[in-house]
Amino acid sequence: MEKKIEIKGVADLERAAREFVKLMGDETVYAFYGEMGAGKTTFISALCRALGVDEDLANSPSFSIINEYRSDTTAELIYHFDLYRLENVDEALEIGVEDYFDSGALCLLEWPERIEPLLPDDTVKVNITVNDDDTRTLTIQTPDA
Repeated sequence: MEKKIEIKGVADLERAAREFVKLMGDETVYAFYGEMGAGKTTFISALCRALGVDEDLANSPSFSIINEYRSDTTAELIYHFDLYRLENVDEALEIGVEDYFDSGALCLLEWPERIEPLLPDDTVKVNITVNDDDTRTLTIQTPDA
């Protein structure tokens, strides 16, 4: 199933993140695709805030590869991955990415194409497209039931 969310600008991020939360099902792995500068980190930060993560905590894990957050409202554990610096799938295996996926915690991945063969079958794929007017379109593809 495919759904779309339009983001008109930075001021529209919080609304878009709340709409995204409403669309979330039982899946725990969300793979965010998009070119450099498309807004993957910015949207995931807004999404984490919508899920109850302290505003100051939700930032890019570029240097650490994985950030761990806990929702203040639900106590849910959230892992935010920035896989850009990984050279190959073996590096992902070394950091235990499959254990994170199997943990039942919510996993939000930037640059998932770096580890595509390791993604679970029920991964939700989210493509962020930059439109000509500089707005963004999120295309959410949930796995077929």
